[in-house]
Amino acid sequence: MTLWNGSFPFYPGTNACFPFNTTSAVIASVFLSALATSIIILPGIRGKGRLFWLLRVMMGLFIGAVVLTIQFTRDWESGWVTANTSYKSFSSAMVKADIGLHIGLAGVNVTLVGNPVNQVNETINYNEHFAWSFDADYDHSYSEGLEKGLPSPILYVAEKFTTESPCNMHRQYRISGHYASITLWMALCTWLISILLFSMPILLYGGYMLLLTAALMLFSLLFFVTARNTLKCPIQFGPASLKTEYGGSFWLTLATGLLCLLLGMGVIVLNSVRPQKLKLVFNLDEGKGEKVEGWDKPHLPDESSSSEQDVLMVPLNELCEVTTTQL
Repeated sequence: MTLWNGSFPFYPGTNACFPFNTTSAVIASVFLSALATSIIILPGIRGKGRLFWLLRVMMGLFIGAVVLTIQFTRDWESGWVTANTSYKSFSSAMVKADIGLHIGLAGVNVTLVGNPVNQVNETINYNEHFAWSFDADYDHSYSEGLEKGLPSPILYVAEKFTTESPCNMHRQYRISGHYASITLWMALCTWLISILLFSMPILLYGGYMLLLTAALMLFSLLFFVTARNTLKCPIQFGPASLKTEYGGSFWLTLATGLLCLLLGMGVIVLNSVRPQKLKLVFNLDEGKGEKVEGWDKPHLPDESSSSEQDVLMVPLNELCEVTTTQL
């Protein structure tokens, strides 16, 4: 038995991590509630259009949920490495751990999980977030990590992204993340406009808005790729090197952007080639379809009837004279 039971008294204990991202959970619960409401009112829709209506609702909610959720995810770029490394400063203790780096649009997450978890009389399970958004100071977060005495592997990885680091990765990832976030907010707005146009229904312009949503999502990926392709400083833990690859949020954004592209092109092509099929998909009857088509037609005054034209073309000399008698 040693003093302080073999632990380091000047370091705080590990903070318990919530099992999932609360922001993503709130967004998912909102969209799932909307989906549940749609399923409840589904029996009130008559005819074969019930299935098409459900598919449209599910597709629209899926696209909106993805565009909104990926703003707050932290796995646009991820990487793991297993290494034997020093645990904390001023200590010769070595631990075997899995070290992870997860980069998002608003910051970076560094994880440290012991292998096994319980080593050196401690539970090694860390997940630290360092933000670089407009209202956050990355260097200040890093300084707080130094004051708290975070494990050396976490501080070593986080130091690579500071503004004073010669790697210059902070500037590249911060700027690209800001531009990608802005384009995704714009994509969310165009998605909302497309939902409104489809519900009015103005199908052709709704397809155009879906194409614009796809273009904005693909541009956000392009902005992020510019930072990914810049030169990086190596992150070494002895002979092992921590390398990152595109994460789940990146591929989900790409898949959703391509889905919006296909849906938008499908609406535009069907509107030109098979408009009746498109009306069937959107549950439009003939009367409503003729009304929608009338948006592109100029409204001219009705031509006067033939009887009215005949009356107007009667010569003046053939008109009967009317005499008036004084009473």
